[in-house]
Amino acid sequence: MSRLSDLYKAMETLRKEGLSLNEDLEKQVSDLEENIIKKEILPIVTETIAPALKQVQRELVLVVDYVPGSPISVHLSRKRNFTADIADAKEILPDPQVEHKEIGKTGPKGEIAPATRLKITFADGHVIQEPQAAETFRKFVMEVGAERIRTLGMKQNKVPLISNTLDKKYKSSQKPVGNGWYLMTCSNTLTKKRDIERIANMFNIKIKVEIV
Repeated sequence: MSRLSDLYKAMETLRKEGLSLNEDLEKQVSDLEENIIKKEILPIVTETIAPALKQVQRELVLVVDYVPGSPISVHLSRKRNFTADIADAKEILPDPQVEHKEIGKTGPKGEIAPATRLKITFADGHVIQEPQAAETFRKFVMEVGAERIRTLGMKQNKVPLISNTLDKKYKSSQKPVGNGWYLMTCSNTLTKKRDIERIANMFNIKIKVEIV
């Protein structure tokens, strides 16, 4: 919330000075607001309103009208496609939870391979190399842009590589990359290397990725 508060303050300062708002600033605010809705408000709606609505037999749409400083008003519509008449309407949904099969124990584990790291060298000479391959991957994603990478539709263990939902099974391997997005890092170093190279190729980023 602190970053969102800072952005609100910046917008208010620009308004007081009579300056026009920067499009990039407005987009950052919109993205953060949408992520708050996805992560904090939608779960509450699902847990509280959805069970109560089960007794209703016909389809309907509930519209919540929110104006800061005023009471919330709720409107009901039977017109399911009414959002088609609203130019900037968008459906905000969190990524669904993935069903994972439970695999039974297969006996004692073998010898654990030594840990490996990644080194990413860009065309301009700067390098990303962290103590853990997952952190190197995370820094790379943050530099390229999580939302850009999200558009590629990549997945790891059935979970979106860039997701706005913490998976029940793999949440400890999902690392934050800003604006409510998480990077799935449950993969070996070679797979991370290949994912980084694929992302770089898709966006024409010249890099050299090494396992060290």
